[in-house]
Amino acid sequence: MKEKILVIDDEAGIRSSLRGILEDEAYSVKTADTAEEALALLHRQDFDLILLDIWLPGMNGIEFLKKIKAANENSQVVMISGHGTIETAVATTKLGAYDFLEKPLSLEKVILTVKNALRQKKLEEENMQLREKIKAKYHLIGKSSAIQKIRKKIKRVAPTNVPVLITGENGTGKELVARLIHLESPRKNRRFISINFAVIPEDLVESELFGYFKGNSAHDLESKKGKLLLADRGTVFFDEIDHLSLKVQGKLARIIENEEFEPSGSGEAIPIDIRIIAATEKNLREFVAEGKFREDLFSKLNVIPIFIPPLRERKQDIPILVNHFLKHFSTENGKKKKSMEKEAMKAFVNYFWPRNVSELINVIERFVIMVQDDEIKASHLSLLVESREPQSAPILAGHQSLKQARIQFEREYIHGALIKHKWDIGETASALKIEKSELKKKIKTLGITFLG
Repeated sequence: MKEKILVIDDEAGIRSSLRGILEDEAYSVKTADTAEEALALLHRQDFDLILLDIWLPGMNGIEFLKKIKAANENSQVVMISGHGTIETAVATTKLGAYDFLEKPLSLEKVILTVKNALRQKKLEEENMQLREKIKAKYHLIGKSSAIQKIRKKIKRVAPTNVPVLITGENGTGKELVARLIHLESPRKNRRFISINFAVIPEDLVESELFGYFKGNSAHDLESKKGKLLLADRGTVFFDEIDHLSLKVQGKLARIIENEEFEPSGSGEAIPIDIRIIAATEKNLREFVAEGKFREDLFSKLNVIPIFIPPLRERKQDIPILVNHFLKHFSTENGKKKKSMEKEAMKAFVNYFWPRNVSELINVIERFVIMVQDDEIKASHLSLLVESREPQSAPILAGHQSLKQARIQFEREYIHGALIKHKWDIGETASALKIEKSELKKKIKTLGITFLG
């Protein structure tokens, strides 16, 4: 993909010269003679680099620089300054500009500065992506066949542009798998934009996705660039896509088909180049059958399905995860690396983990901080729980309804039984004289965890 450059200068000769030499260097170049015209272009596409003249009619270059930095635009900026404005140009570097070029322009200096600016932008993005990749790999630790299959699938699918649909329970690491796909793809140095539809009010979904032009004007400073455009040439991750209304589902299906969309108030379609990864905890096939999800969108998203099994179905990975995070959080908190005795590890392996890997990580971090000994023992599990559970007083005082009291008693009773049987689901269910499936359901609905 060609790197995109925007040249903003009110002198036609400079715009023409810069466009010519940069296109000779195989860059894609757009030009504008005012900041207002440039804003309209920025609302329609991303640029890797902006060459920005300080003195412009209307909004000047410094005001424009402040606007795009405040909007978190991803572009590198090089200022162009005339005679007597060097001090001003230098000051712009404090506002976020990479460098400045002095008029009259040296074409050799222009090319060198452009290459250096783009190289610096790439290095910054690669460093950020590396940190994200290290973080993401934490959640693919394990030797189970399921994890090995997911790793192989990521390697096969990452170099392509086909959509991916990731399914799995809450806390299994769906977004992190999506990030790994992005980080191992040709788009790795472009943006990864994540959208969780479960947390966006329905009336704001379209403006978040597609953006809008306030007052039907692309030049208006209050116009909003949507998430799709922010992800141009990168990857967009649609989390909890089952929450989308049928209306927006239809629009999204057309966008995937036509590779373009129209922001509200624009009246003009904008081409888009994005890789789509979607995720859900639900069975979308059932949603399609029930009329809750469009079949055409499902077929477009489900080109490559990836299922992440819950942690309780890959128990052999639990000791590996425990030992990894014991080391990680001990180092992070400046403590000697803790170990876990056999009986305590057995409890971790037996536990149901309703919130999966994310819950395990939180529990390990708490144990590293709260347990003073170098070894975490089974007795510590009980001690940490007991310190949080003396809640009988509110019940006796009558501050709860009978239903609330019943729920609290059931939660504490089951929790105590789990502790007694070292979190072995089979033994606990037998002691409570209920089915294992019923106990698992109660653990999840009652929110029972290691720490209360």
